[in-house]
Amino acid sequence: MSYEHLNLDIDGAVAKITLNRPKAANAINLQLAKDLAYAAMECDETESVRTIVITADGRFFCSGGDLGSFSAAGDRVPHLLKEITTYLHAAISRLARTSAPVIIAVNGAAAGAGFSLACAGDLAVAAESATFSMAYTRVGLTPDGSSTYFLPKLIGTRRSLELMLTNRSLSADEALQWGLVNKVVADDALNHEVMKLAKTLASGPTVAFGRTKDLVRADLDLEAQMEIETRAIADSARSADGKEGIRAFLAKERPTFSGK
Repeated sequence: MSYEHLNLDIDGAVAKITLNRPKAANAINLQLAKDLAYAAMECDETESVRTIVITADGRFFCSGGDLGSFSAAGDRVPHLLKEITTYLHAAISRLARTSAPVIIAVNGAAAGAGFSLACAGDLAVAAESATFSMAYTRVGLTPDGSSTYFLPKLIGTRRSLELMLTNRSLSADEALQWGLVNKVVADDALNHEVMKLAKTLASGPTVAFGRTKDLVRADLDLEAQMEIETRAIADSARSADGKEGIRAFLAKERPTFSGK
């Protein structure tokens, strides 16, 4: 499938989605939102894909929604925003539910929906020049792109509201201290470090990774959470990777996982 505003490259078990509107600071318009939804679906439906990386071309990771297209829509901007969020939220939902770990490689400024997208990944690595800003209320809008769901879980309610109400910008180092990203690396090392991590995860037990994602993101009481833990570990032990992991441990060998 061809995409207008992003590139999707699948190399073995690693899929790399690169936002590609550099002249527009990778702002999300309707077409980019559609591209993200279909790219997420393609990754989810490609059996060989066992890790997904999302990054961007140019100086910006993503500056948020395309305010120029919002203005051009005139009185139909609410309709346009419902269209954009339908596709954007479908992409984020698909990425959250896929078994493959999703790594966000933040190569530059992440604002608005770009910040939201960074929060939605399973892991995030930032270039040292990256910055993070919610930016929505600065233009009289409210957060979307799953940020009101994921951000409080990452950094807590009060810090989330601080970012959403004041629109203060965080440096990459501050984002690391706050728990927004897992690692900060030199700008010119970002791709190397992320792809090394992606390849490591791509050789892991993909089905178990997916079940782990579901467990961590469940919103249940204690007993219900423990019940789904029981079912997940029993199902994992039944899987080919579970059997291989136990066999290799007892044989004192390195397991070879198939992702099944």
